[in-house]
Amino acid sequence: MNKKQGPLLSERFEVAYNQVHDALKDIVQINDERFVVLVKIGAKKYQIIETYKKDLEQYARLRNAIVHEKMEVGFYIAEPNAKVVSHIEKIANVFSRPNYALSIATKNVVYFDYHDSILKVTAAIKEHGYSKFPIYKNKKCIGLLTAGSIVKWMAQNMESGHVNLSDIHVWDIMNYQKELLIEIVPKEINIFEVENIFEKAHKKKRKLEGVIITQNGKNEEVPLGIVTAWDLIEIDYTVD
Repeated sequence: MNKKQGPLLSERFEVAYNQVHDALKDIVQINDERFVVLVKIGAKKYQIIETYKKDLEQYARLRNAIVHEKMEVGFYIAEPNAKVVSHIEKIANVFSRPNYALSIATKNVVYFDYHDSILKVTAAIKEHGYSKFPIYKNKKCIGLLTAGSIVKWMAQNMESGHVNLSDIHVWDIMNYQKELLIEIVPKEINIFEVENIFEKAHKKKRKLEGVIITQNGKNEEVPLGIVTAWDLIEIDYTVD
């Protein structure tokens, strides 16, 4: 290593590769620590790993060529180019320090009380364009009310093409709709952990409607954000 120039590109590549490998072991958690296996299995569970799957598979081949062809300690037979090194270092940073789930959540969450008029909810749908609203009863979150449930209720209670909502309350719709699965989590939770929650629900063949983020993950706390499956799909993990 030249002290003035800093580490060789090959050394930087190897350090970043090892950081990615360690992060993958922590994230995927299977009984196989091979890099390519972790990438393959992890890509099926996590959007972020799927995003970089092809790059990581190429980097695994490059790493094997560099390390296994190393002539002696500190001497590499080949050097990766600067763009490749910069890219894997950015991936290592993303994997090692994943963003909080709150960073992808819908914030300024609109929520209602169990006894509120349904007209307040329809006004919020019109104003904000939201389709899911946490509902509180006795200051505790008891579930979600969806725009779809309101529409279904209206269809069932329409007379001569009209429906009167003036005397309808949130509880009327909540009693009508089937219970919607939610999870309440603390604000420290990261994106990988939220993806795991959705994955576990999927494996149990249970549809998770949303993950509500509060200060400490308690249902009596106001929502700071809400994450849906669509939020996970639409994450932009691009590092360039």
